[in-house]
Amino acid sequence: MKVAITTSSFASIDSSPLELLEAKGFEIVQNPYGRKLTEEEAISHLQGVDGLLAGLEPLNGNVFRQCPQLKAVARIGIGMDNVDMKAAEKAKIKVSNTPDGPTDAVAEMTLASALTLCRKIIPANFALHHKQWQKSIGLGLKNSNVLFIGYGRIGRKTAELFRALGASIFVSDPALNQSDLVLGEKFVELNDGLKSADIISLHVEGNDPILTAAEFEQMKDGVIILNSARGSLIDENSLIKVLESGKVASAWMDVYPKEPYVGKLTEYKQVLLTPHISTYTVQCRRDMEMAAVKNLLRDLGVNL
Repeated sequence: MKVAITTSSFASIDSSPLELLEAKGFEIVQNPYGRKLTEEEAISHLQGVDGLLAGLEPLNGNVFRQCPQLKAVARIGIGMDNVDMKAAEKAKIKVSNTPDGPTDAVAEMTLASALTLCRKIIPANFALHHKQWQKSIGLGLKNSNVLFIGYGRIGRKTAELFRALGASIFVSDPALNQSDLVLGEKFVELNDGLKSADIISLHVEGNDPILTAAEFEQMKDGVIILNSARGSLIDENSLIKVLESGKVASAWMDVYPKEPYVGKLTEYKQVLLTPHISTYTVQCRRDMEMAAVKNLLRDLGVNL
């Protein structure tokens, strides 16, 4: 059987997942582009393939119809927005993901980015590299109000790290209520949380904007925005306006509606931009890739 890989850096840290596939007799077709595939590229890449170790390329009914040999898709990661589950079921394609693998890595990256922005580390570093001794007072996390929009595995782990540094945790998640929060978090409606938050961190799935002009209007001046979840959750034009006005002091983005990202946010020095690397730790990549391979072998009926 043949397995295609669409992530751009599969097994670059640890070759064990590839070795397991090879030991089971699979032919492996690697991503030839070094980036996320388009729909047309995915269709071409998946011809004659039985299994797919998937990234974020579109996997919809059209793709499945044109790849009739495909029997199983294993997402390397937690998000499933790019997979049409109904179309997969109709095509009798088994689909899996790796929900636990990204948790620690994304939480660490979110905290690191929050501290970088709060303590204004990047402009301080830039100034000193230009032989300028410039000091500025930043925001500490102790006693700050941090609003988590979405509170699943990653949101809870990230909140744990913020809480350890003395932050007050507020949660807005329509799937939860106050009784679901047992560590001192406060459940709030979104508008109420926006009004009190010093930092807002996004941890939800979906493709519809959650932060638009109306939501930005509700926020305190000088708020910090963190997005490790989905690029489409923030209306970019509205974000740019509040960055220019100073209502949003700074923001971190690791995800974008279209990747690679070359948009207007690159022009704003108060925006920290990273190229979708929140899961890029040795431990996380190894765990997710091996879990995905085992899921794929299981769904293809191969004994481990």
